[in-house]
Amino acid sequence: MPKYHIAQINIGRILAPIDDPLMAEFVAQLPAINALADASPGFVWRLQTEAGDATNVKVYDDDRIIVNLSVWESIESLREYAYRSQHTGVMKYRTKWFEKFDGPYMALWWVPAGHIPTLEEGKERLDHLRKNGNSPHAFLFKNVFPAPEE
Repeated sequence: MPKYHIAQINIGRILAPIDDPLMAEFVAQLPAINALADASPGFVWRLQTEAGDATNVKVYDDDRIIVNLSVWESIESLREYAYRSQHTGVMKYRTKWFEKFDGPYMALWWVPAGHIPTLEEGKERLDHLRKNGNSPHAFLFKNVFPAPEE
């Protein structure tokens, strides 16, 4: 069993409030996409409310910024889910529901196996990536840093 897992945070600013008709198609896909994540090999944990998603979790002062925070056993398992599963269908049409961000809107970092990151931790990693670029503290898929030495 690996001593480290990969955590990820991604945020997006939706084009309208989550209950607006513009967002209905996105919201309708959430149960299936979240169930797919939950059942994916290597999935460990994801932030969710009793409703089963995190769309109502307030992470910034802007109510239209929504967050996804999760933990996976490996970079490969997260990459497989994010870029090689039905999840790609949502990503393909993200401009229908999300504004374009300037700069990074996601960050990856290693956590000890069993650690569940907080929203504050995720926000700090994303802010660090924006200010300092890729580093072992926070990075992107295109520049993955290895897990800390055992």
